Amino acid sequence: MSKEVSTANRPDNTAFTQQRLPAWQPMLSAGIVIPGFVLIGVAFIGIGVALFVTSKNIQVLEKDYTGVGETDSSCSKCVALPEINCQCSVTFSLSKLFEGPVFFYYGLSNYFQNYRKYGASKDANQLSGDLDSFKAPAESCEPYRYNSNDIPIVPCGALPNSIFNDTFKLFQLVDGRKEEVPFDGKGISWWTDYNIKYRNPTVIPLRNAFNGTVKPPNWPLPAYELNTTDPSNNGFINQDFLVWMRRSALPDFRKLYRRITEGDYAKGLPAGNYSLEISYNYPVVAFEGRKKVVFSNVSWMGGKNQFLGIAYLVIGSMCVVMSLVMLIVYAKFKFPDEE
Repeated sequence: MSKEVSTANRPDNTAFTQQRLPAWQPMLSAGIVIPGFVLIGVAFIGIGVALFVTSKNIQVLEKDYTGVGETDSSCSKCVALPEINCQCSVTFSLSKLFEGPVFFYYGLSNYFQNYRKYGASKDANQLSGDLDSFKAPAESCEPYRYNSNDIPIVPCGALPNSIFNDTFKLFQLVDGRKEEVPFDGKGISWWTDYNIKYRNPTVIPLRNAFNGTVKPPNWPLPAYELNTTDPSNNGFINQDFLVWMRRSALPDFRKLYRRITEGDYAKGLPAGNYSLEISYNYPVVAFEGRKKVVFSNVSWMGGKNQFLGIAYLVIGSMCVVMSLVMLIVYAKFKFPDEE
């Protein structure tokens, strides 16, 4: 009986099950390895040069507006003021065309969005439009789960509550008058966030879904009023909200705020003087953070990133050097000196 069982469990007598398939094993020799290293090194160096030159040609303009340690900053007054919407401005000049399309970012430093408990402090069911979770938010939202009157907070959690809420308007100064530069805020978030990850409740009008709830403590307006001019940009699919909810891995980061792609500025920002008017709301001094705005354009490789080009150059150079070392070693032992 045991013999029949062992025979039944035996694998088929095929080339695959008995490991008799033909195999090819490359025999690496100096004639293959050394030219291979040279070709890889030359290719990497070529790609590195292209990436480095392209990155150098990308224009970037950064302006810090924290208001701390800057005696000439108009935002210094906003640091000590407790009220909301303190108005300040940052002026700058461009000596040549800032080629478009221009991307406008806000940046924060010393801000750890990747802290685990902070990133988990939200309710995924709420943010996917589940009305039941509106009445009973997840425990992970503490201490931003209920307000002092035990009314549920929607959206709950530290991550939504801390949304960046400074606002900006850009003006070009022409002959003593201001011309507003139009901002385009459509499609600044990830497509997957807008169409898959976050959803609004299927309630019309949207404000009715939030009955019996309160907004997060730091929000000036409830979720259904984040954009009063465009109803499709409200609630949990608001573009600025989605950009904030996509957490950054490093403590110094920047996030896309708007694009400059319309009207007379479709080709970029012309040379001249500009004034960026800021509604200063977001506090960063308590954790020794900094705030800045960044203007940048892009190329075929994306934004400015010199590290990628340098990395390719270093790896390519190492491959070429290693090929020379192997060639010397090969020549020494292949053709030893005659004694």
